[in-house]
Amino acid sequence: MLSAGSTIPKFDDVRSNRQARATGSWRRRLAVSSAPIFLLGVLLQGCVDPETKVGAKADPIMPLASTTRGISAPFTGKADLSQPLAASSFEERFSGNSFEDRFVAATEFAPQSSARARGGDRTATLPSGSYKVASLSPELPNAISVVKQGQTRLIGFENSAFPYYGSNPRSGNHSSRYSDNRVLVHVPTGFDVRRPGVIVVFFHGHGATLERDVRDRQLLPAQITESGVNAVLVAPQLAYDAADSSAGKFWEPGGLKRFMTEAADHLARVYGDPRTSEAFAKMPVVIVAYSGGFVSAAWSLHVGGLGKRVSGVVLLDALYGEIDKFSSWIINNRSAFFVSAYTRYTKRRDDELVRILQDKGIPISRELNDPLKPGTAAFLATGEGIRHRDYVTLAWTEHPVKDVLLKIAKR
Repeated sequence: MLSAGSTIPKFDDVRSNRQARATGSWRRRLAVSSAPIFLLGVLLQGCVDPETKVGAKADPIMPLASTTRGISAPFTGKADLSQPLAASSFEERFSGNSFEDRFVAATEFAPQSSARARGGDRTATLPSGSYKVASLSPELPNAISVVKQGQTRLIGFENSAFPYYGSNPRSGNHSSRYSDNRVLVHVPTGFDVRRPGVIVVFFHGHGATLERDVRDRQLLPAQITESGVNAVLVAPQLAYDAADSSAGKFWEPGGLKRFMTEAADHLARVYGDPRTSEAFAKMPVVIVAYSGGFVSAAWSLHVGGLGKRVSGVVLLDALYGEIDKFSSWIINNRSAFFVSAYTRYTKRRDDELVRILQDKGIPISRELNDPLKPGTAAFLATGEGIRHRDYVTLAWTEHPVKDVLLKIAKR
């Protein structure tokens, strides 16, 4: 019975409503019956290689130009991507380290105000793996072959030089006054973990901090980036802003090996995927020491436990002692290279090391030839106009770390 004001539905409206209900019912039945097929498709899709699934091709490798344009300014993480790769002989030299998955790092280096400016203690120990300069992006895209945005970070390491509570083998005293466990880690734009690469370990000198000196004044991240070579950097904080050459944990047997094992994990995180740790753990290592960093370098060669992974050593006005350890390493590692550049401050000791090596029949080079070949023992005298303080950016050439990497890449 119809109430007042109601309208009798037309026949066409009734038929349309019935058809709509029938269509909806049919669609619901189809969705239910298709669910198992849909789930099976999802499972199968998960087994497909991500590259095949998205139809992506590997991005061409775009290393940085070998220009020094703008390198005098604090490093911004940006550089020209127009230049080609170094010669493929670098890949032949550092072979056996490829990694076939695709990964990417995602955050841009952005310096923050210092802890001292915020009233904090910059020498306090950080929890292992904690980041002081930048943080990992919460979502890292897959299927990208190279690092698109260079990253520079300060990371707390359990196996960095300090804190150290053992004795100083040189004096017998205990070394517990330093507690800064941070390491400067740099992965440049264009770095590809699937390709042969090299890890630069940098030991700084007296009165240095990682941010003020290694990063901003000595420009280690910038030099590695601008070389265009497939290289990364790890630089531990040694004695914090002090006139002290203490090596801390690098005095210990296996100290460098433990440090590099941990570094592989952190580099993998910075790169974008922990599975790349295995590739970083196999990469050759070049040790670069400046000034007071010679103690950490010498003991790392002597008892560090890294063996043949150390493919080269570069001393930048740094041969202030430990001649026996350096000479022993050079004599017993003729497949590696050794470069010592010096001013008048270290000339006497460099001359002494030259005599030791010549007595063993090892040829000495007085210039750094291009390419830098295995077995090279080069001693480079630099002129009176070169200042010790500026030696990491101006020695036998401008930006010597960059120059060494370029010469390695050409062999």
